[in-house]
Amino acid sequence: MSTYDKFPSTMVEEGRLVKGWDDILSELSGNSKNRRIAVECYAGIHYATILAKFRELPHTIFVDTLSLFKSEVEIMQMTAPFLKDDVLFGFFSNLSLEDYLDAEKVKREKQKLSELGDGERVIVFGYGSSLVIEADMLLYADMPRWEIQQRMRRQEVDGLGVNNREEPFSLQYKRGLFNDWRVLDKQKKKLLHRVDYWMDSVSSLPKLIDRDTFMRGMEKISGKPFRVVPFFDPAPWGGQWMKEVCDLDRSVDNFGWCFDCVPEENSLLLAVGGERFEMPSVNLIYLKSSEVLGETVEARFGKDFPIRFDLLDTMQGGNLSLQVHPYLDYAREQFGLHYTQEESYYVVDAGDDASVYLGVKPGIDPAAMIRHLKQANSNGYEPFEVEKYVNILPARKHDHFLIPSGTIHCSGKNTLVLEISATPNLYTFKLWDWGRLGLDGKPRPINIERGEKVIRWERDAGFVEKQLVNRFEPLASGDGWSEEKTGLHETQFIETRRHTFAKTVTHHTCHSVNVLNLVEGDEVVVESPTGAFEPFVVHYAETFIVPAAVGAYTVRPCGISEGKKCVTIKAMIRQ
Repeated sequence: MSTYDKFPSTMVEEGRLVKGWDDILSELSGNSKNRRIAVECYAGIHYATILAKFRELPHTIFVDTLSLFKSEVEIMQMTAPFLKDDVLFGFFSNLSLEDYLDAEKVKREKQKLSELGDGERVIVFGYGSSLVIEADMLLYADMPRWEIQQRMRRQEVDGLGVNNREEPFSLQYKRGLFNDWRVLDKQKKKLLHRVDYWMDSVSSLPKLIDRDTFMRGMEKISGKPFRVVPFFDPAPWGGQWMKEVCDLDRSVDNFGWCFDCVPEENSLLLAVGGERFEMPSVNLIYLKSSEVLGETVEARFGKDFPIRFDLLDTMQGGNLSLQVHPYLDYAREQFGLHYTQEESYYVVDAGDDASVYLGVKPGIDPAAMIRHLKQANSNGYEPFEVEKYVNILPARKHDHFLIPSGTIHCSGKNTLVLEISATPNLYTFKLWDWGRLGLDGKPRPINIERGEKVIRWERDAGFVEKQLVNRFEPLASGDGWSEEKTGLHETQFIETRRHTFAKTVTHHTCHSVNVLNLVEGDEVVVESPTGAFEPFVVHYAETFIVPAAVGAYTVRPCGISEGKKCVTIKAMIRQ
C-alpha cells in the first residue's frame, strides 16, 4: 500500500479563506473603502472567465488592461530577440510589464480616472493593473507554472499580450519560460508585500486568502521542513514503478517523471480552515529567500532555488535519450543563464539488467561519432551504434553517478533514478532518441549541432571510473548511524551526503538550504532539538526541503520503520 503523499500541505492556524464566486464578490464589495481596486494576475489564468466575474462587482468604470497594451504586432516584434527561431531555446528576456503598455493609452486612462469622484468605484483588471491605478485594494490572481503547462497543452490560454494558444506546446512553453514568466515574476516581486488578497485560480472553485493568512503561511513554512506538491508526467521512455509507489492512475500507459522539488514550477498547499489553498511555491522563495536559501546561497543565486530533485522512471520502460548539458560559458552566452544544469543520478531502485550510459569509450573518433549521430537522425532514423561510442555501466541500487556539464549520459531501462541537479530545466541537448517518437507521435527535437559544441571528449571510461562513479567518502558515524559524502564532482556546486541510520541522526543546514529524499525505509520523522517546529513525517521516495534558517534538526525512523535501517540522500550548496 502506497504511503506517498501527493498533496502535502501546511496548516495555517487562525487563517481566513473565502471560496466560491458569490462569497468572494461579497467579500470584496463589502468594504466601502475599496474604491480603487486593482486585480493583478499571472499568465495561465482563464482570463476572460475571471474578468467576467469581476465585472459583476458594482463599479463606475471597469478597465481591462489588455485594452491598454501595445498591439500584438508590436509585442511580437519586441519579444522576437528573446525567442529566436529555435523550436526550443531562446534568451532570457529583460523586458518589464511597463514595456507592454502603450504609454499614451495609459496616460489617457489615468486622466479619465483622476476626474472621478471619491465615491465612485473603479476596477482595473489584468496584467499591470497596479501600474494604471493607485489601488485601495490589490488582489493577485495567481497560477503555478505546472498548471500553466497543462493548460497550454489543452490550448486553453494565451501568452502575454499575444493570441498563441493554437501554437505547438513547445513554442508556447518557450515564450513562457524565456519571456512571459520572467516579465510577470519581475512585477510580482514588487507586489508581494502590497497584495491584500491572493486568489487560487487553479480549480474551477476559486479561493481567496487575505494578506495576514498569506504572510502567516510564508512565515511558518520558512522555518520548518516542508514539501512542495509533486507533479507527474508520462514520457516516451516511461516506466511503471511510480504507479505503485506513488499511487498514480493505473490507466495511464506510463509515468516517466516525478518533479517533487522544482519550486519554480511546483505548487505549495496551505491548509486553511479545512480547505486547501494552492499557489506557486516560488512565492515563498521570492518572499523568504534569505530564510529558505540562506544568506550565502542567496548572495550567489539571488532569488533562484538552485537545487532540483526529480524521479526518472524507466522500470519496464526504455532508455532515456542520449544527451549532454552545456557548460557555463555556453549557457551564459547562448541563453543568458548565470549557472547551468549540473546533475547526478542516484539509483533508488534497479532491475538486474539496469545500466547507465556515461562518458565515451576510450580512443573514439569524435568526428566519426558526430557524423554517425547525424546520419542516424536523418533518413528515417537509421540505428546509431551507441555501444561503439558510449561507455555503459551496470546500475545497482544506491549507486551514485556524477554528471558534470559536458558529459554524455542517459539512464538505461529498468532503473529508478533520483536526479539531483541544478534548477535550469530545459538545457538538455538530445543526441540520440533510439529512433522513437514522442507522445505526440512526432520526433522529439534533436540538438546535435549544439551538443557537439559542449561535449567533453576527454571524459572517457577511465575518467568516469575514477571521478564520476560511487565517489563515496566516509565522514562520520555514531550510535546507529553513518554519514558519507557521495559527490558531486569538484566542478559542480552541489554537495551530497548519504545518511544510513536505524536511530536518530543529527543534521545541520550549515547556512544552506537542504534538500533530502528518503531513498530507503518506509517512514521517518524530522524533528527540532529545541521544539522550534512540529515533527514532520516523511515517507519512502518523498523529497523534502529544510530551510537554511532551521539550523539543527534530527531524522529518525518512526512508525513501521522504528529501529529499522533507513537511508536519506541530502543535497546542499557547497560553501
